[in-house]
Amino acid sequence: MLKVSILGAGAVGATTAEYIAMKNFVSEVVLLDIIDGLAEGKAMDLSQTASMNRFETKIIGTTGDYSKTAGSQVVVLTSGVPRKPGMSREDLVGVNAEIVKNVIPSILQYSPNAIIIVVVNPMDTMTYLVQKISGLPRNRVIGMGGELDSARFKYQLSEALGCPATEIDGMVIAAHTDTGMVPLLSKATYKGVPVCEFLSEDKIDYVVEETKIGGATLTKLLGISSWYAPGAATAVLVHSILCDHEKMMPCSVMLEGEYGQHDVCIGVPVIIGKNGLERIVEIKLTDAEKDKFNASVAAVKEVNAALKNFL
Repeated sequence: MLKVSILGAGAVGATTAEYIAMKNFVSEVVLLDIIDGLAEGKAMDLSQTASMNRFETKIIGTTGDYSKTAGSQVVVLTSGVPRKPGMSREDLVGVNAEIVKNVIPSILQYSPNAIIIVVVNPMDTMTYLVQKISGLPRNRVIGMGGELDSARFKYQLSEALGCPATEIDGMVIAAHTDTGMVPLLSKATYKGVPVCEFLSEDKIDYVVEETKIGGATLTKLLGISSWYAPGAATAVLVHSILCDHEKMMPCSVMLEGEYGQHDVCIGVPVIIGKNGLERIVEIKLTDAEKDKFNASVAAVKEVNAALKNFL
């Protein structure tokens, strides 16, 4: 039986559950939250769409009962304080680190073989925290942010080009932060043709900046962090793991010398399959992209220093 547990039944957690259920590839999704009745209510509401959306996935909600998550192949960690207008992802370090530290023992008690997907912000730093306190091999701790950032990059390119986003291929690496993202323009294409052949330099600069502040833009408009795209990105990652798709996507993982970096979790292209992280793909970057990537790593390591009281 394929089973996924999602910790946090807020907007991102519930949307992730919905997208996973609608893909109809797992037997059971468990939503867990600390707010009494929230996960149960979300699970019931989602379950009542099954006959209309034609899925058989069972959705269960629970308030704090980790035994309901037992035997999960994948556990998605969305529990944490979401970003609000005017806040950076880094502002959330202390409060979310405390939450993450407290839930990891319960996850591993009931699902010792699970692959953990981290969605909580600041995502790269929280992925590093999970990696360190769980003691799991690096293939089993994966930060989701790069897939979301890449989707936003492709959206911005499609808007600039006036074409469907499905016609665009593009990737964002490095940190899942407003200043640390590195959209790889050298690799972005429209039906296989470099996007630079279609767009002016000014337009390209606009696309890059809009991609980098994509989360902040939505937070300002919505009054809280977005949930549809993060939920979809997480569902894609879970799908690739449990169905062994071996898709290439940028994810935050622990580097052990790849890209010249050590002891940091940051977004790089990886192959995602049944073992979680199957391998890291080292692609050729331009000199400018290398410099931006290294600067992003340095900034993440500075934020990671705030974890000293949690490790």
